[in-house]
Amino acid sequence: MPVSDPNQPGVLRVFTSRRETRAFYDKIADVYDFLSERAEGPVRAAGVELLSASPDERVLEIGCGTGHSVADLASVARQVLAIDLSEKMLQRSKASLMQRGVADRARLICADAAHLPLRPAAVDAVFMSFTLELFDTAEIPVVLAECKQVIKPNGRIVVVGMSKKGPGGLLEEAYEWSHRHFPNYIDCRPIFVARALEAAGFRVIQKTMKQIWLPVEIVMARREP
Repeated sequence: MPVSDPNQPGVLRVFTSRRETRAFYDKIADVYDFLSERAEGPVRAAGVELLSASPDERVLEIGCGTGHSVADLASVARQVLAIDLSEKMLQRSKASLMQRGVADRARLICADAAHLPLRPAAVDAVFMSFTLELFDTAEIPVVLAECKQVIKPNGRIVVVGMSKKGPGGLLEEAYEWSHRHFPNYIDCRPIFVARALEAAGFRVIQKTMKQIWLPVEIVMARREP
């Protein structure tokens, strides 16, 4: 039965379990960059640039994947906490950090974003790229509430995500058809990123649209005091 959410009209459900999601990303960790990096890399980098971490900040990345943005953030920030549901992805992240020489400035944690293992106001900023859309409709506000709790007052969050806000069209229809029929392989779907942040109580301060195979929202928002 559809989950009613006025902030996410027309957004499809996600039916894969955490166990299935973990197994899928463990399986594709070694080939993920080959499959996705060319499209996702430049957009993710734009999100890191927008976050603009500083040397005195502690940053959390949720869904760190193969670790490119963890390494980018660790090269600037005082410390980066990076979580992922997949142990294999965390292994890839560790390799990226070692290769870049910044492993001592990052801490990798296997965890679920719906239950962040951090104390309140633990970080100055949160970064999330192609991760929020993996969560089911009812879970999106839960994840963002967790983010809000761990961000310091006046801290910020940047979310990069596939967007339902674009003009639609055949590519979006084909992608959503694939998500409906092959959810274990096409495990995410476009969402309304800025609307989700606003509904969670964040104040959106900057947003832009990019295009890969689907529109992508890059949104920066602030946690009010």
